[in-house]
Amino acid sequence: MNGPLALATRSDLPGWEVDDRHLHRELLAAGVPFEQPVWDDPAVDWARYRGVLVRTTWDYQDKLPAFRSWAARVAAVTRLWNPEPVLRWNTHKHYLRELAAAGVPLAPTRWLLRGSACDVASVMLATGWRRGFVKPCVGATARETLPFDADAAGCRQAQAHIDRLLPHEDLMLQPFLAAVLSRGEWSAIFIDGVITHCVRKIPVPGDYRVQDDFGARDEPYSPTPAERALALQTMAVVQRPGGPCPGADGTPLLYGRADFLWSEDGGCVLTELELVEPSLFFRHGPNAAHALVTALRRRS
Repeated sequence: MNGPLALATRSDLPGWEVDDRHLHRELLAAGVPFEQPVWDDPAVDWARYRGVLVRTTWDYQDKLPAFRSWAARVAAVTRLWNPEPVLRWNTHKHYLRELAAAGVPLAPTRWLLRGSACDVASVMLATGWRRGFVKPCVGATARETLPFDADAAGCRQAQAHIDRLLPHEDLMLQPFLAAVLSRGEWSAIFIDGVITHCVRKIPVPGDYRVQDDFGARDEPYSPTPAERALALQTMAVVQRPGGPCPGADGTPLLYGRADFLWSEDGGCVLTELELVEPSLFFRHGPNAAHALVTALRRRS
């Protein structure tokens, strides 16, 4: 297919986002022309592109129905990575429930469905969790997340938070995994089904948020053999034919990022599997951008 490659982005991408420049350089070195159209710009003719790689569409969670419709339209006229069924599945965190059912370890979770009710104090009493954590099933960059103590004041705070959000969206209620405060979160980056590198994201003292938007830092990380095996297991479940991910046929996904936290027993649990528009931390993986371009050229 002729035409440039589209790296789909958002209209107001922050100026500090420079990590994808590693990818841009590799595309130029390989002679692959590319453009960066805004995903929800109605003037874009997506059929003119040889393919569309979702990269920095970091406002999609605020426009989810429009984003899903856009992905379906693009997939009808050109190649889309990751494929549209994968994107649709991965935009709502109920995919985590399906991965857990397939054997991927997840923190204990109460799934709160939109329009239902939840008595936070009763849940905390029944579970014995000393601290809790609330997050939306559609979200990014720690939007509307809340850690809270299981005492009376903390439960009142969490109850008000849930009562405000639950009429409008699905939520997750989990124990707060305190290791994030000291050890952070680690991530395995996959290109074409292979781990190219891993990173650890460390929040500023006293914070739980691991995004650089909040001052967190990131660095290369060498996982233990057990941690690496867990990341590989997670991606294998996703790519398995007949598994929880729709359309999976055993073919490796072009890209992905699996995020893990350490639990109290020293093991790890999956917190997110990012298959839509993850930061791939090219700055910490010297060969990752080259691997992605190579895989793209094979597919197009």
